[in-house]
Amino acid sequence: MTTEEILRTLQKDIHSTIVATNDDQGLPVTCVIDMMLSDDEGLYFLTARGKAFYRRLTSQGFVALTGLKGEDTMSSLSVNLRGRVRSIGQDRLAEIFEKNPYMAEIYPSEESREALEVFQICEASGEIFDLSQKPIFRQTFSFGGAPEAETGYRILADKCIGCSECQRKCPQNCITGGCPKVIDQSHCLHCGNCYAVCTHGAVIKLRA
Repeated sequence: MTTEEILRTLQKDIHSTIVATNDDQGLPVTCVIDMMLSDDEGLYFLTARGKAFYRRLTSQGFVALTGLKGEDTMSSLSVNLRGRVRSIGQDRLAEIFEKNPYMAEIYPSEESREALEVFQICEASGEIFDLSQKPIFRQTFSFGGAPEAETGYRILADKCIGCSECQRKCPQNCITGGCPKVIDQSHCLHCGNCYAVCTHGAVIKLRA
């Protein structure tokens, strides 16, 4: 999937997300925030200036979020990302109300909408994780100049002896090859079995 397709999935198909910020004591706080628009430059949402969430956004300029859809665990698809956020004032506010008509029930008058401010997640990296596929599917992405985060595990070619212990322990059968073995990152569960079983130091853990 392209990054724009992933963001569109998050905005249209999932829509309501759990967003995390930190409070004045540095402790995490979560709230449910609808993603109102998406394009190749990021995601857009809004909040009222009188809310504590607004204060956290403007003081920190950074968020993490997760969106999830599916009828149960094995049909679920999730998207998570973290990155920088900026206010764009009331730019695109009319477009948000046009494309999200339920907002008019919450803020029915033009006067009531004066409290609202639109925010853009403008630089972020993240991952889509799909348990409904067999084998599972995951893909990292980024936008706005943020680097893609490397996660999971990798097998070092110069240390692998081809013993196949990691391959036998892999629940998704995503380790292939003779010597060296190779992990198919798009199907890796990140369970760590390969790392735990390798006695030759050939499997390394990538940064979270």
